[in-house]
Amino acid sequence: MLGRNALIAMWLGLLASSSAIAQTAQMSEALKLFKPIPSAPPALPGNPATPAKLELGRLLYFDPRLSASHAISCASCHNLGLGGADAEPTSIGHRWQHGGRNAPTVFNAVFNIAQFWDGRAKDLEQQASGPMMNSVEMASPAPHVAEQLKGIPGYEPLFAAAFPDASDKITLSHVQQAIAVFEATLITPNAPFDRYLKGDANALSAVQKEGLALFIGKGCATCHNGINIGGGSYAPFGVVAKPGDDLLPPSDKGRFMVTKTAGDEYVFRIPSLRNVALTAPYFHTGQVWDLRQAVAVMGSSQLGIQLSGDEVDRITAFLVSLSGDPPKVVVPVLPPSGALTPKPEP
Repeated sequence: MLGRNALIAMWLGLLASSSAIAQTAQMSEALKLFKPIPSAPPALPGNPATPAKLELGRLLYFDPRLSASHAISCASCHNLGLGGADAEPTSIGHRWQHGGRNAPTVFNAVFNIAQFWDGRAKDLEQQASGPMMNSVEMASPAPHVAEQLKGIPGYEPLFAAAFPDASDKITLSHVQQAIAVFEATLITPNAPFDRYLKGDANALSAVQKEGLALFIGKGCATCHNGINIGGGSYAPFGVVAKPGDDLLPPSDKGRFMVTKTAGDEYVFRIPSLRNVALTAPYFHTGQVWDLRQAVAVMGSSQLGIQLSGDEVDRITAFLVSLSGDPPKVVVPVLPPSGALTPKPEP
């Protein structure tokens, strides 16, 4: 007969084996739903990246002279030190106006199916010009963007290097392409969850693994899946129970404002949950500052379930594991304005 110590050792071995099997099953299930962020940015169709174009895009991203007031840049609302967002319910724009929706993070936006909450821009290139010409945001009319940059002497050689084959170097289209190439590099790989998906079972804590199981089992992963843990499709906000008017204002009908299709009323692009712990406040209205509260709201409005406090805690712990390595970007020294550079609006 086996001695007491031998029995204990056998029992512990069985438990370890059972735990390992369960761990392998969970990782296998996760890999069917999610993908890790790659270490290198993806190529943009029809807009190949070059060092010169990337450098030009970096400068333009930080240049406030793309706005009528010379006070607002892309980086104003998509601050790389604030998770690629701006920590405001809605962004402050031209002459202190507020935008209508919370600024989505620029981090990993290249992996989204489309840009903006309503998907009105098909890609980063198309999105880049939207805020420039929006009267509430940067308020710079389309012709003025190129006019402004042509009036800054230092930009001419930079555009020539980035677009050597173009007859007209400084154009709005080239501005969009350069900014898109830069923004495509703003990815955050190597999150604990990415390491887990690549086979490191110890990358997540026990509580985070329990949160992952709940995230999948409760139905969150039905919409929040893929490489961006969201961002790949559209869904109505309030599938089961509509949240209050503070979270879902009746006047903002979401994607309906783009498609004019009745079925798109109050439909929005599902946000990516990458780095979500860094990008409060939440939802398109920016009215929820606590990630735990956001998880609870999604449970009731989208899934029709009342998550317990413990379940909310565990799911939130899992969401923290989605924060990856932020891109290392040096804030550039911009080409100086000259005597003939168009002046800012008063």
